[in-house]
Amino acid sequence: MTGELDFSGKRVLVVGGSSGIGNGIAQAFRAKGARVHVWGTRAGPDDYDAAEGSDLAGLGYTQVDVADPAAIAAAPDPFPDGLDVLVHSQGMVLYKRQEFERAGFDKVMAVNVASVMQISQRFHDALAEAKGSVIVISSIGAFKATFGNPAYAASKAAAVQLVRTLALAWAGAGIRVNGIAPSLVDTKMTKVTMDNAERRAGALSRIPLGRFGTVEDMANVALFLASPLAGFMCGQTLVVDGGVTL
Repeated sequence: MTGELDFSGKRVLVVGGSSGIGNGIAQAFRAKGARVHVWGTRAGPDDYDAAEGSDLAGLGYTQVDVADPAAIAAAPDPFPDGLDVLVHSQGMVLYKRQEFERAGFDKVMAVNVASVMQISQRFHDALAEAKGSVIVISSIGAFKATFGNPAYAASKAAAVQLVRTLALAWAGAGIRVNGIAPSLVDTKMTKVTMDNAERRAGALSRIPLGRFGTVEDMANVALFLASPLAGFMCGQTLVVDGGVTL
């Protein structure tokens, strides 16, 4: 199995790989020998704080606002010689009922759904040449109502269906498209819950395994999905939630 998880020389782009789950995935691929580039929102790698869960050591970096189609189109190719793995870990959630307003709803959908489609399409030919893999990070919010966040829940459900649709469309080109649906993971994006003792305790009480997920948990699944071990998996979104959805 160890050999199957050797990504030496592979080219990996992690969109949203500057912090949280995406950063954990980026560093996991790097640790397995891959050349890894990340897209993030800040001007440069020095603008990220390790205390926020960011480790850009050894990673290439480009600032790209994925909510802007023009910025996606204009971003330089991360690797001039192709691409083996594309990971979509970009994500946005807005609180205080901002997602009930048109501007907030549209922005969340742009980041969580539209950018996944546009970026995947941009790298289709490179991935086809490499017989590569696309991995989309969604959420268990795709499968249940999410109080106060209609755009987030709808976007994550759309991402699951996009995985299925792109997998069907691109399997003939040798591109495998799969996804991961995490439950609550302690990252910058979930601090509204993690920093609130009452919310945190309530969330933990609903996890049968009795702990929160970690970025390493998600990174391990991403390595599996991109490896030959998952060579016959196509169009699946793996729920990695400690049993919450049971």
